[in-house]
Amino acid sequence: MEGIKAAIFDFDGTLVDAMYVWTKVDEGFLKKRGIYVTEEYTDTIRSMYFETAAAYTKKKYGLPESVDEIMRIWLDMAHYEYANNVKAKPYAAEYVKKLKDKGVKLGIATSNNPYLLKPCLENNVMDGFFNCICYTSEVGVNKSNPDVYLYTAEKLGVRPEECVVFEDIIEGIRSARSVGMKTVGVYDSSNEPYIELIKSEADIYIEDYSQVLSNPRC
Repeated sequence: MEGIKAAIFDFDGTLVDAMYVWTKVDEGFLKKRGIYVTEEYTDTIRSMYFETAAAYTKKKYGLPESVDEIMRIWLDMAHYEYANNVKAKPYAAEYVKKLKDKGVKLGIATSNNPYLLKPCLENNVMDGFFNCICYTSEVGVNKSNPDVYLYTAEKLGVRPEECVVFEDIIEGIRSARSVGMKTVGVYDSSNEPYIELIKSEADIYIEDYSQVLSNPRC
C-alpha cells in the first residue's frame, strides 16, 4: 500500500488459528463450575483485554477465585495449546517475512498474554520478525478504543496514517480506521456473523494471506 511504513497485526484469529483455544478454555473453566458458555458472554469478552475479562467473569458469575487466580487458571489451560498445537494462518509467516524483507516495520497489538505468544511465535517461525509486541493491558482499554494501535505505532516510530492494521474483529477495524490507519480485514471462522460488516468497513478484506503474498503492491 502506498505510503505505508508499518504493519500492525492482531494475533489470535489474525496471525494464528487460536480462537478455538479460548472457546475450549471458556467451556472447560465454566463447566467445571457448573456454568455453560452463552453467546452473550462470548460476545462481551471477545475484545476485552485479559484482566478485564477475568474481572467481568468473576463478577458475572460470582466466582470465589480472585481475578489473579482466574487469569492464572486460564493461562495454564491455554499454555499447552499455544506452545504445541496452535498454528499460523496459511501463508501468514511467509507474508510477515515478505514485509520484513521489504523494510516494513512490524508490530503486534493483542489482547493476549506474553506467556502464550512467545512459544507460539517460535513454533511458527515468526519469532524475531516483529519490532514490538504491545498488549491492551498496557493501555488499559480494549480494542473498541484505538489506544493499543496508537501505542504500537508510537513504539514503531511511525504516524498513524503510515500504518496498516490487520484484524479479524470489527471493533478493531473501526477503531484503527478512526485514527487514520488503513485496515485489512482477515477471515476467521469465529467471526462469521460479522464478516459482511468487516468487508464493508475494512479497506481490504482477505480470506487468507496468499491474496496479499502474491500482490506486489501489498
